[in-house]
Amino acid sequence: MLEKFTPNQRLIVAVALSFVFFIGYTTLFPPQAPNSESNTTEVSAAKEVSLKPTATATQETNSSTVSDIKTVTTDTLTTITAKEFTLKIDTLGRVSSVVLSNAKHNGKDGKLSELIASSGAKPLQIRFADAALNDAAAKTPYTTDATNIALGENGKTTLVLSQNLPELTVTKTLTFYADGHYDAKIALSTEKRYSLYLGQHPEIIEQMMTVVGGMIYSGDNLTTIFEDGDVEGRSLFSDVHLVSAFDQYYATIFYGFDKATQVTVERDMNNNPVTYLEGTNNFTFNGYIGPKEYKTLESIDPVLVNAIEFGFFTFVAAPIFKVLMWLHGLLGNWGWAIIGLTVLIRIFLYPLTHKGMVSMQKIKDIAPRIKEVQEKYKGDPARMNAAVMEMYKKHGANPLGGCLPLILQIPVFFAIYRVLLNAVELQGAPWILWVTDLSRMDPYYILPILMGATMYYQQKITPSNFTDPLQEKIFKFLPLIFMFFFITFPAGLVLYWFVNNLFSIAQQYLVNKQFEAARAVRHEAHLAEKHHEKD
Repeated sequence: MLEKFTPNQRLIVAVALSFVFFIGYTTLFPPQAPNSESNTTEVSAAKEVSLKPTATATQETNSSTVSDIKTVTTDTLTTITAKEFTLKIDTLGRVSSVVLSNAKHNGKDGKLSELIASSGAKPLQIRFADAALNDAAAKTPYTTDATNIALGENGKTTLVLSQNLPELTVTKTLTFYADGHYDAKIALSTEKRYSLYLGQHPEIIEQMMTVVGGMIYSGDNLTTIFEDGDVEGRSLFSDVHLVSAFDQYYATIFYGFDKATQVTVERDMNNNPVTYLEGTNNFTFNGYIGPKEYKTLESIDPVLVNAIEFGFFTFVAAPIFKVLMWLHGLLGNWGWAIIGLTVLIRIFLYPLTHKGMVSMQKIKDIAPRIKEVQEKYKGDPARMNAAVMEMYKKHGANPLGGCLPLILQIPVFFAIYRVLLNAVELQGAPWILWVTDLSRMDPYYILPILMGATMYYQQKITPSNFTDPLQEKIFKFLPLIFMFFFITFPAGLVLYWFVNNLFSIAQQYLVNKQFEAARAVRHEAHLAEKHHEKD
């Protein structure tokens, strides 16, 4: 059947199906969250847990996977309360909980967002290469100089944690800031080999519509992504600028450590990434736990904005996101900023889309003549193709004229898709009337229905030269398929697509009117010529 399609029609079907697959797969089969283990009642001191010592870069291991790092049940040692979060340190000197206070981060059930996974490694967790020392560390609680700390809006606080082990004292000096980042120094009284763990990404399953896992940003702007469920073996890195465990909106990040620091990524029992740094006796670095909000990350350290990753089309998505933020600064509303972005993109792409529409109109005009040529030379394919191409050339019609503009728009469309899907700034952001959160689906399905309707109407006024009724039916079903997949998508993304359809309709309408006027002129000229011949 596909051989009956024109090149333009084949390309449109291919793009539509690939787009449906791209967005549909991430909707129907989102990345799986790590298996959570049941929590047990907290006790006054850390319970012993069976853990094999971590294999460091200079240490051989017979296993191809990292030992499963189970949750150690501990008491809370210190609680730090800030305007945007509440952070807890447990008796093993780890960040055991970070709960966001702003209601815009709440889940669908209204619960506050917890950014520390219930199982697996936790931020600031230390594991020693020496098995006996590691076993002792798992049993020995830290002590602290403060148990409850309240941070002002622009304040900071320094916390000192100590662990007294046989012939070794571990001291963690942590300075926390109200924006979610912290400075850290780990000092050992005696030189020992150890690894410092980044921790797992949050387990906010309802938001996992994109890739989740780990990131290494190293060398000359090189980003390496490790997806959950798809990690094999061990990867070693140096000259690393930051490491991140991330999901759609949030991240746990280490940065600011020495370039010589070796970073290792291995897989856990679920083939999810486990990231750790090779520590030193006096190890200094910085950390961040919180939303991947561009302005917040940039204000802390510009390198942190590289933790915002938009997938394969990041090179296009990153500048688009900056334009979106600029528009938000002007308009003060993310919904109107999305509409403004759509306007700018349509203006930018106007020459391409106009060229494609004009080409399709010309092909429609000469379609009857092309059919005549094909019928005339159907027994001689070579001569038929030559005659058809001559016909195209004579009338200035390019059979591929609609393909190139569509191909060039693909990176833009996918980049916008990733931007609007990953922008945590849209959380809790209202537009108008019923749209109160652009990061969530339209509760009344109004935008998806409008998107499907405008897509159908755009298709209706777009020239086509179908010769097979089945082809036409396939094209007619595309708006319905798109509407089905967009029903559960964030309202911000559907808003973009709907407004984009409106501009496409307006542009197609103008092109159609232009050709209708040209046909009318030609028709009048033809009538005048006939009248002149009669005279």
